[in-house]
Amino acid sequence: MARLLVIGCGGVAQVAIQKCCQNSETFSELMIASRTESKCIELKKKLESQGTPVKIRTATVNADSVEELTALINVYKPDAVLNVALPYQDLTIMDACLACGVDYIDTANYEPEDTDDPKWREIYEKRIKEKGFTAYFDYSWQWAYEEKFREAGLTALLGTGFDPGVTSVFVAYAKKHYFDEIDTVDILDCNGGDHGYPFATNFNPEINLREVSANGSYMENGKWIETKPMEIKREYDFPQVGMKDMYLLHHEEIEALGRNFPEIKRIRFFMTFGQSYLTHMKCLENVGMLSTTPIEFDGKQIVPIQFLKALLPDPASLGPRTVGKTNIGCIFTGKKDGKEKTLYIYNVCDHQECYKELGSQAISYTTGVPAMIGTALVVNGTWKKPGVYTTDQFDPDPYMDMLNKYGLPWVVDENPVLVS
Repeated sequence: MARLLVIGCGGVAQVAIQKCCQNSETFSELMIASRTESKCIELKKKLESQGTPVKIRTATVNADSVEELTALINVYKPDAVLNVALPYQDLTIMDACLACGVDYIDTANYEPEDTDDPKWREIYEKRIKEKGFTAYFDYSWQWAYEEKFREAGLTALLGTGFDPGVTSVFVAYAKKHYFDEIDTVDILDCNGGDHGYPFATNFNPEINLREVSANGSYMENGKWIETKPMEIKREYDFPQVGMKDMYLLHHEEIEALGRNFPEIKRIRFFMTFGQSYLTHMKCLENVGMLSTTPIEFDGKQIVPIQFLKALLPDPASLGPRTVGKTNIGCIFTGKKDGKEKTLYIYNVCDHQECYKELGSQAISYTTGVPAMIGTALVVNGTWKKPGVYTTDQFDPDPYMDMLNKYGLPWVVDENPVLVS
């Protein structure tokens, strides 16, 4: 029975915490810590009113501070720390875990809050020349912790959300059970939901808008090929959702899969967007609202995209008004027993069913459930191994079994329509 410290109490965190309480055979105690403890206390009361057997405590913590994090970990003494705060805080939380000797789990790789920081910028520019992609987020900062975690006998599991996370497990599962050799992987992320707002993001606006407005890129024959934002568009008829426009984006699991499955000749990531979303985003970008560079306003320094985040609906509030379904999965081509083979592994998730169960929309649900699963596999020893890993580096079968058990059942289609 494990004792878990959860950093963060946003939409994804609330799903992960509720799922931990459903998995009381693994988790006996939880501490929920956030900069805003009132949210933690509110969730604690909700869970206790439902009769959870898991003992819950709450705390205030600034996840930007290694000192505060270390002090909290040393007081609570958890078996592991689940980071469902912001990607900006990955490194400080990893540092605190190393200092205190506990395992680390997160859902998204590191990116800097200040992209104009000279020290970070120097390393970033060097990476562009060496690797060939310009995204602000990449795994190099966390992979640099590999030796430290290995020597400490600790596990760091990176990116156990849906994408990255489940999609990476789908690749490992396909390779283990269906292919001798995988040639191509297309990761498709479709949100067919409607929240009724003119414009809103389904997860943290600051992270979402930076990701979507950046250059796209994909990996082919071990090299990065970069595209302009939204340059490559395809249409796809998603099971239970229908025909949707989707666009090629850069996404972090491509980097990890390219490293761990070097035989794959091409890896791409597509996400669906409606025209209204894209129009709003372009207008905001044109007037500078997506900028991360501080400006002076009324005698104060503000970051435009952080100000925009304050104006937009909180993603955690979208649950009661979002209808429709998501469909996220991977389409594979390759060979089995010398013959050409195709495969599509995917999950369909209903926004309203998620809300009925946990008070969440499907985007938070599809990230929060895998966060609990990855954490459970680390703390129960199934995926416990010293070092820094992504989800595709372990046996996929127990993870896939838990997806079915905890609300994200998957489908295997052995005759899919391919993406051109």
